[in-house]
Amino acid sequence: MAEVKLVAELGRTTGSSASRRLRVAGRIPGVIYGHGMQPLAVSVVARDLGAALSAHGLNQVLELEVEGSAHLVLARQLQRHPVRRTVAHVDFQVVSRDEVVHAEVPVVVVGVAANVEREQGVLEQLLTSLSIHSTPDRIPQEITLDVSGLEVGQVLRVRDLGLPEGVTTDADPDEPVVIAALSRTAADMAAVAAAEEAEAPEVVSPAEPGAPGAPGAGGAPPAEEG
Repeated sequence: MAEVKLVAELGRTTGSSASRRLRVAGRIPGVIYGHGMQPLAVSVVARDLGAALSAHGLNQVLELEVEGSAHLVLARQLQRHPVRRTVAHVDFQVVSRDEVVHAEVPVVVVGVAANVEREQGVLEQLLTSLSIHSTPDRIPQEITLDVSGLEVGQVLRVRDLGLPEGVTTDADPDEPVVIAALSRTAADMAAVAAAEEAEAPEVVSPAEPGAPGAPGAGGAPPAEEG
């Protein structure tokens, strides 16, 4: 993905009171670390940070400019206010373009499972994100999974995900991602129908002439008329 530029300022005062004043002024306190560098306390404009991360979230590769020096970074952690959910602090990790990094990427279901819908089934997505490894420029925005050919009773697993070139995962290939199952209503109706069929009385057809047990078929002789 393309890099997004973001400007950070050095020299902020650390501490909760100073950080609160920064946030009131529209800036977010943060720290830059990684690649053996001494951690740097910085701040960024809240509006600019939101715009930079709007498309790809924490997977967005940033070119962070700090007093004339550019650092390739990923926003590894956003601390949020417990009530307002606004960003209270950001951690930037320095990376290199040829370095394999870890990222959490959303798994997005695409397509219409027509056969599942026809049988009144439901799709249950058990895995909504996947932990992957790749170089920063190869981190995908999302990983899609096509469910259009799915049938009731089938399961799509991690091994069915089409990972882009250069992207790997340590996830168990047999881990379920999407399950196609009967809806509770359809399953209940099927169970009731099966129970009714099991409890239905057996219908015995009248014996045909000549059949064992039929009149005149080897049973007791007919009574003589007196």
